[in-house]
Amino acid sequence: MKSDPDVIRIWDKSAPYWEKHRDIIRGMFHPITEALIEDAQIGPGQAVLDVATGPGEPALSIAEFVGPSGTVTGIDPIAGMIAAARRVADARHPQNARFEIASADQLPFPASHFDAVVCRFGVMFFPSPHDGVREMLRVLKPDRKIAFAVWNFGDNNPFHSILANIVDRYVAPELLPPDAPDAFRFAERGKLLKILNEAGAAQTRERLLQFTIEIPLSIDDFWALRWDMSDKWRTKLSSVSPEQLASIRQEVSGDVAAYSTGGVIRFPAEVLIVSGCRAALQA
Repeated sequence: MKSDPDVIRIWDKSAPYWEKHRDIIRGMFHPITEALIEDAQIGPGQAVLDVATGPGEPALSIAEFVGPSGTVTGIDPIAGMIAAARRVADARHPQNARFEIASADQLPFPASHFDAVVCRFGVMFFPSPHDGVREMLRVLKPDRKIAFAVWNFGDNNPFHSILANIVDRYVAPELLPPDAPDAFRFAERGKLLKILNEAGAAQTRERLLQFTIEIPLSIDDFWALRWDMSDKWRTKLSSVSPEQLASIRQEVSGDVAAYSTGGVIRFPAEVLIVSGCRAALQA
């Protein structure tokens, strides 16, 4: 199944912004990277696949964790994202990380190739999550782990909900079909877990990760970050008048101020970590 061209277009437009804010985003989501390492049971010397790596995370962080005797391969269908990942890899001179353009449902690797497979905030946008999960299990070694990170509901994540709740008063929210590609596609407990089970994963597990997103930025710089990170918000806000945009920005700044102290914005956050393993091969 081919990737949705609309999704590809949106993320390709966002690739330069994600590269621009790479270090901030890496720090924001570091607790999620640690959770994926834990639940996928990643250790030094292992070969790891990072699906939907974007501009190289969490692949590059995992490359540091597995060390020079391990390897990490990051794949993404967005050419701009892979180009950005390769640039930072070249700059940091890691010998154990490489990046390829590929889709989750057509992985260019042999079966039983990786010790672990992870996917952070990618499965929500797969054209067919079932096909993607099956393919990821195929390239995983028997008895080894796969782990996904997906957002819990927006109301539990002010990083998302502050802007959404304000903008929705100015621009009517789009009503999406229940399984449309969206950041909160798998916020419902058990939904992604069911897909793993249907795909044949064993020892499946779902847990709620509660953590703090720390953003070392001023409130004005936070506005710029959110504007850059989301093509969805850039598109929505392009439809409002300059006066309305100024009002939205003022309201967002007021709400964000409640989370800002000492030059750091700290949002409580909730993510679901869903994991399983490839069943052992029968003798």
